[in-house]
Amino acid sequence: MPTSVTRRRGVRVADLARLAVAWAASTVALIVTGALVPGFSATSWWAYAAVAAVAGIVGLVLRPGLVEISARVGWLAVLLAALLGQALIMYVAIRLVPGIESTAWTALVATWVSAVVGTVISWATTAGTDDGLITSLAGRARRRQTVTDPEVDGVLFVQLDGVPFPVLQWAVQSGAVPHLRRWLASGDYTFREWTPQLPCTTPASQLGILHGTVDGIPAFRWYDRELNRVLVANRPADARVIEDRHSTGRGLLCDDGVSISNLFTGDAPRSLMTMSRVEVRRGSTQTRRAFAWFFTSPNGFMRSLTRTVGEILKERWQARRQRKRDLDPRVQRDWTFAVLRAVTNGLLRDLNTALVAEELRRGTRSIYVDYVDYDEIAHHAGMFRPESLAALDGLDRTLGSLAELAGSAPRRYRLVVLSDHGQSQGTPFADRYGQTLAGLCAELMDEDVQNVDASVEGLGRADSIAGDIAAGGMSGKLAARADEELAKAQQTSAPGEAAEEPIVVLGSGNLGLVYVRGDRRRTLQDLEREWPALVPGLAGHPGVGFVAGIDEDGQAWAIGSRGRHNISSGAVDGADPLAVFGPHAARMLRRALLLPEAPDLYVNSAVDPVTHDVAAFEGLVGSHGGLGGWQDRALLLGPADLMTGLPERIEGADRLHRVLVAMLESCGQRTTTALPPERLP
Repeated sequence: MPTSVTRRRGVRVADLARLAVAWAASTVALIVTGALVPGFSATSWWAYAAVAAVAGIVGLVLRPGLVEISARVGWLAVLLAALLGQALIMYVAIRLVPGIESTAWTALVATWVSAVVGTVISWATTAGTDDGLITSLAGRARRRQTVTDPEVDGVLFVQLDGVPFPVLQWAVQSGAVPHLRRWLASGDYTFREWTPQLPCTTPASQLGILHGTVDGIPAFRWYDRELNRVLVANRPADARVIEDRHSTGRGLLCDDGVSISNLFTGDAPRSLMTMSRVEVRRGSTQTRRAFAWFFTSPNGFMRSLTRTVGEILKERWQARRQRKRDLDPRVQRDWTFAVLRAVTNGLLRDLNTALVAEELRRGTRSIYVDYVDYDEIAHHAGMFRPESLAALDGLDRTLGSLAELAGSAPRRYRLVVLSDHGQSQGTPFADRYGQTLAGLCAELMDEDVQNVDASVEGLGRADSIAGDIAAGGMSGKLAARADEELAKAQQTSAPGEAAEEPIVVLGSGNLGLVYVRGDRRRTLQDLEREWPALVPGLAGHPGVGFVAGIDEDGQAWAIGSRGRHNISSGAVDGADPLAVFGPHAARMLRRALLLPEAPDLYVNSAVDPVTHDVAAFEGLVGSHGGLGGWQDRALLLGPADLMTGLPERIEGADRLHRVLVAMLESCGQRTTTALPPERLP
């Protein structure tokens, strides 16, 4: 692949070949359907071939009207168009072609049966690739819009959520990701590692990448002293609070950019399925239009439906296989996760690609999209398990699809691929030691403790879909119901109990947070006077690597079972509890501890020196948030010319933000810096 994706003009032989294959597959599907559906028949197979061809032409005429009407009416209309639109197109084609017998009802049944058969044939003939999806989206892409500045290169930022640099490096070397391997081997692209800040979480990294700051994000969820409640970054109302506190109006995407499927907008003028804007702009006509184009295509809705159902069945089989093989580490994988996996790795991946294709067609200058496939599966299966690596291979195919679609865009695009953090794995703390972190704190403090360790990342993703595509009426009520379910799942205490629980304990991967309710931060001396057993008890637990806090002089400390490290001065008394976490651990921990939003205590799990296993304070086998393992080893891949001159070490997402802004400037997109001088890292 070249260092940029150049624009294509005209019809390629490969496109004609795809159309011929699609026509042949539709013909075979109709023949099979005629044998299966009573009341649907033809005088010859040529009649079926004619119907397949005419249906394609009728679709070109009727589909634009169906799409526009459904996009303006609402999501329910989009769903009806997906269910009935292709049947209407098929029925019109049947009426136009002589030699076919059918009623309106049998046409509807025949459409669905032929769609199922066609999907199976398409999957078999394309070896499970995304050729059918490319064909569906490429036709729309050729009707590209014109731009006033075609000399300015566009940049497509693709976030592969949670992919560690060593995992991708291994995948490239093994040939498991053929597109990335080919691009890197050509020398047109290069990749390297960058180090996320502590906490190694999507909220902190995305805020840094998109808005240029990692301040104010101590974990995935945390107790906010100002609001006197727990903030959860993937809850729309909370994501909006976080972004409003830190946005300068000059984020990464402020120059005619678009945010797709992220937590924050990056100050993009437009955002789609973005958490911080779900509540304020529920119902995007543009989003529904893109969905409708995809869903009413012959390979759209049925492809996503079959992939989603298939993902559920595959997840249940893989979960059973883990149990039968007695793999370690592992966690219980229930039906809830199976459905969430199906949404994030089937439907959401296709929707993201459809939305990006639409933005490429429009010539949007900068696009930032987050694909969560690998991260979601690795949380429950592990970093190197077959299902996780299969998700990585699927993301590689998606990158190939995006590169091909970009070839029809009205401007040249540069593709930049990155991850927001890495991943570590191990048996969860509660499974290994028979006690949650909150239970341990309650025992040491003899206090009622509010425990917030439920993992709800997937629910948040589902809510962003429901929120952004809904617009009033029944669909608006469905989205509101999704909000209610998410709020229940993320509820931080039972009604009326908050005042009775003075201690809040939260898990963010293998990073624990301990707060004493109130508007001020407690020092190590404060905690020692009121709960003398807390810090020694935590530090001495075999599942804890270190406990960190500040003293009355503002000095930051890391305390282990056999020694203490004064992070502010560098002095170590006894065995250094940070030694096994790498040379950057003290620097990263000090930065996190000195934030006003930091907890009274950070608790980081122990790390196994041989397996590098950590113990998450959530029910996850793959986790990220603290230190240990590969969770602070993220990746950056881009065109070789844009990757030259980078700093020797990129530590912190705010530093990475400056690197990405420099890439935009190299493409001619920026005339002013994205941050004021006092905010430059």
